[in-house]
Amino acid sequence: MRVGEIIEPAAEIASLMSWWHEAGIDTFVNDAPRDWLAPPARPAAAVRTQPPAPTAAPAGLPATLPEFHEWLRTSSAIPVPETLRIAPAGDITSGLMMLIDQPEADDADAGQIMAGKIGRLFDRMLAAIGRDRASIYLAAMAPGRPAGGYIDAAMAAQFTRIARHQVALARPRALLLMGEAPSRALLDLGFVEARGRVHEIDLDGTSVRAIATFHPRTLIQHPAQKARAWSDLQLLMKTLETR
Repeated sequence: MRVGEIIEPAAEIASLMSWWHEAGIDTFVNDAPRDWLAPPARPAAAVRTQPPAPTAAPAGLPATLPEFHEWLRTSSAIPVPETLRIAPAGDITSGLMMLIDQPEADDADAGQIMAGKIGRLFDRMLAAIGRDRASIYLAAMAPGRPAGGYIDAAMAAQFTRIARHQVALARPRALLLMGEAPSRALLDLGFVEARGRVHEIDLDGTSVRAIATFHPRTLIQHPAQKARAWSDLQLLMKTLETR
């Protein structure tokens, strides 16, 4: 969906229904009655995870989020041209942060992270949990896409340190790690291994609950995984309800 584009209600509903159908949901009614007034079930106990501490944080990292955003936009220490960088977006006070690895090839022209086909799927995922881009805080580990989308080991280490610092500054109530690189950076686990449970991580004295799931680009390549992604989103909603 492009910024400013008006979506007819019927088209928006059809798009949302398409996500639910692809995730394996084909009915709005359970066989057994549900007590809608019952308190929400608590998710499984969080698994406390302490990622390896960075060996050398980038010099001069700002101590506040507004200063950090400006640093992301202008710092010469980031190996991506300023013209290709895209700022984190959304509502930092929403309590929900989502982190991906890097922008897509056409995101810089669109002026937002996850535009195009991937972005449309992402928007449907948000709608399925009653959210939109204005009610989350969305960021990428790499503030801009490197040439060819290639991130070498040195760049990966730098973007990991930057991402960890950004999460610590944001202090979300829940963090959704979308894809392999964010899961490795924050949990030191691949997202396949990390899925299905809540991880509690400590960053600069800040405790954050994190859930790993698929990046939308993976779901486009492997649509059969949408049912598993929906399970992750349900776990995310339960996690947000308990704090």
